[in-house]
Amino acid sequence: MLLSSLLEASAKTTNIVKWVSLGTAFLLLAVIAIICFSVKKRTYDAKHIAAAGIAIGLSFALSYAKISPLPYGGSITLASFVPVLIYAYVYGIVDGLLAGTIFGLLNFVSSPYILTPFTFILDYLLAFASIGIMGVAKKLTKKQTFNVVIGTVLVFFTRFLFHLISGIIYFIDDSVWVDLPDWAMANAFVYSLIYQLVYIPADCAIAAIVMYILAKTKVLENLVKIIAPRTKSAAVSEESAELAVANDTQSADSPTLSESAAEYKEHNDPSDNKEE
Repeated sequence: MLLSSLLEASAKTTNIVKWVSLGTAFLLLAVIAIICFSVKKRTYDAKHIAAAGIAIGLSFALSYAKISPLPYGGSITLASFVPVLIYAYVYGIVDGLLAGTIFGLLNFVSSPYILTPFTFILDYLLAFASIGIMGVAKKLTKKQTFNVVIGTVLVFFTRFLFHLISGIIYFIDDSVWVDLPDWAMANAFVYSLIYQLVYIPADCAIAAIVMYILAKTKVLENLVKIIAPRTKSAAVSEESAELAVANDTQSADSPTLSESAAEYKEHNDPSDNKEE
């Protein structure tokens, strides 16, 4: 009886993960397509795309350096959110939201773990899309160190809320096949609250400390200058400078008006014709 129920649960979980994984792949392609087709409205030059790719790639790589103190998902990483937080801080809410969504989808593809499609939306889409909140951090005050720390805390607090709701759904559902204490089954909110408090505050503290150090040592300021998008005036000035250089090169290669006149006089001098 127990074996058959476990096999049934395993088959159900495998089926859910299979279809959600397939849907995730299409969703990831859809997000990329949206970004590509919105180029006319938003400026996605090579620098912008490179910054997004590097930030997401670094965050994804750092997410593998982790400690998993809990059996049903959730881990403390080596500041895996920091690269995408910096990207969102520089490029704003919308781009931060897109980068966070892609980061969340990659996390799911690498290690899928869900109960229902709704918990997938909460844990891997909304929780990671909250990275976009970092886009408003630089507008809070004039102190960069304060802004990045508060922005990081707001991102993780929002992430905490989505994971909390997902945990309530997870632990209150009768189809959860884990040995939970009776009080946990009776009060899923308390159990989910305790569960999320085990790892999210620690992950937040690591990210906030790293962001504070980067801002305090002016490293963040230099990174912002490197990956910051070009302004329209700067782009126009750069194009004007390139045009001026091209014109100078063309002028240097072509003869001047005086040189052309001298050559004409030399070849058409009347005195030369008389002597002949």
